[in-house]
Amino acid sequence: MPSRKLRIALQLYSVRDECSKDLFKTLEAVAEMGFEGVEFAGYYGKSAGDIRDKLRDLGLEIAGAHESIQKMSGNELEKTLRYNMELGNNKIVIPWLPPEMRSDKRDWINSARLISEIADKAAVQGFRIGYHNHREEFIPVNGEYPWYIFFDNASRSVFMQLDTGNALSAGIPHTILVETLKRYPNRAQTIHLKDYSHRHGFVILGEGDVPFKEVLEACREAGGTEWLIVEQETYPYPPLESARRCIENLKKIL
Repeated sequence: MPSRKLRIALQLYSVRDECSKDLFKTLEAVAEMGFEGVEFAGYYGKSAGDIRDKLRDLGLEIAGAHESIQKMSGNELEKTLRYNMELGNNKIVIPWLPPEMRSDKRDWINSARLISEIADKAAVQGFRIGYHNHREEFIPVNGEYPWYIFFDNASRSVFMQLDTGNALSAGIPHTILVETLKRYPNRAQTIHLKDYSHRHGFVILGEGDVPFKEVLEACREAGGTEWLIVEQETYPYPPLESARRCIENLKKIL
């Protein structure tokens, strides 16, 4: 069986200041760099239809969107789904949980079940719902990684958006990244590629300690991965230049 083609997107949080000044101009710059898609983390006051039309004009696809647990709950859920449907996006990721939803193992189990319920509701309208990690998900709770507790108790309708740099910043062995992708096969439809150095902290992709070749192999062979999403949150260069260096380095690794 041929390897799955991995497409490259940019999480727009990486260039949030530029987006807040001029979203469409920023999207033009992202497309010029060679990104095939973008993942949203806010819409900067633009209508879904206007964004959809701009993306189509630029030849950019939507790799997903981050929406808070609050916007995915109660009366807000339908509003969020409606906007994303008009946008043309069918992948929504919950990027973070407040402390009261992740203070112990029981909280993680309950949160997994809650997000599973949200995913099942959204699936009726054609959406896939994922969850994204920060460092907390890889700091053990009574000897267990919360990420594992969560996905051991979440339904298969919830995909995992593993953030490589955030995970490594928790102090885990780098082998855990590949182990995680293999532990939950076909659950990593999108992945955040972020680099981390044990000496220097977060760095430009390809300049740290994340074993990207092994991670990408696991994405192809086990993850069911569709999108490699670059996210850069520290800036040794201006944000757009940092994004450019990330995609250039990633293409060399691919």
